[in-house]
Amino acid sequence: MEKNVKRQKSWFYQWFLNNKTVTALLVILLLLAVVFMVSKVSFIFEPLKVIFAAVGAPMIIAGIFYYFMNPTVDFLERKLNIKRTWIISVMFLLLLGLIVWGLAVFIPWLGSQISDFIKQIPGYWAIITKFGDEILRGDKYPQLNSIVNDVNNDLSNWFKNSSTEYAKKGVSSVSNIVSTIAKIGVSLVTFPVILFYMLKDGHRMPDYLTSLVPTKVQSSFKATLHDINKQISNYIRGQLSVAFAVMIMFGIGFTIIGLPYGWLLAVMAGCFNLIPYIGSFLAMLPALVVAISVSPLMLVYTIIVFVIEQALEGHVISPKLLGDSLQIYPVTVLVVLLSAGNLFGLPGVILGIPGYAVLKVLVTKLYHWWRHASGLFDDEQAEATKQTQDAH
Repeated sequence: MEKNVKRQKSWFYQWFLNNKTVTALLVILLLLAVVFMVSKVSFIFEPLKVIFAAVGAPMIIAGIFYYFMNPTVDFLERKLNIKRTWIISVMFLLLLGLIVWGLAVFIPWLGSQISDFIKQIPGYWAIITKFGDEILRGDKYPQLNSIVNDVNNDLSNWFKNSSTEYAKKGVSSVSNIVSTIAKIGVSLVTFPVILFYMLKDGHRMPDYLTSLVPTKVQSSFKATLHDINKQISNYIRGQLSVAFAVMIMFGIGFTIIGLPYGWLLAVMAGCFNLIPYIGSFLAMLPALVVAISVSPLMLVYTIIVFVIEQALEGHVISPKLLGDSLQIYPVTVLVVLLSAGNLFGLPGVILGIPGYAVLKVLVTKLYHWWRHASGLFDDEQAEATKQTQDAH
């Protein structure tokens, strides 16, 4: 009798409990059930959306400044043995001076440059169209000529229709602009308060959160928080530092060759560089448009500046400032950018990569815990797999 019971348990264990395929299917089924239930009670998360819409922007801005300023605050507190509050206060005075300079000097200059550049866009488009007609003139490329003419007509009609539509919606556009300015003003006023307390007490947050979880998982929980913080800090500091370096290099290069709106195009290039891989291509387009409108020689000079900048960025700037901190394959980056951009627009393109990095840390930790807790894998095999994943 005991042998039969033992045989039944062994059969059940062999075909179900110890079957990796069955276990994986059960896990997937449970995950799908959770997703289905969450979709049915989505109204519960509506208050969270309202709260995030109110405080999301200042918190994100404060978080960016926190990752830039916190290493300096930690260093000065450790070396000079000065109270953290005093160090933060001095850095806030410097930050306030930078903000005042930006509002008094940089923002008006940038606004005038953007206004002048927008006024020149129709002229640039006419020059580009004429340049394209000269290249495609004749009967050598009839199909390509037809495509170019159709695109030109479609763009012209789009500009006319858009101008008429925005003119009709002038009142609502004014209200939207006022609402946007109000949100920006609230963010500028509230983010310094959030930033101050993040710098003052942020280093205590991991220990506080760790104390809220059971003792058995505190060490792994704190290690997970450390990995997430490391991923986010490396990405923010590295990416923004590279973007600033790109802006400076383009500004100097465009000034040397005498490209119109050189520093405006450099600022645009720095902003576009926040988008991995495709940012450099997007930064090239407006500069090439302006260069073509000036002369063919200016176009050659601009291409030379781009080649030099890409060489310095790819072989010197990015390896030093950014490196391979996220450990994400280029194809994965492109998939994340396309998916996040399609789902969330521009914020998804900017925040998609760090969001994926955080999700990768959580999923990796959860998978390692499951391998260890399930008992379905050999310890040596599990350890080898973990080391392989850490190496990549």
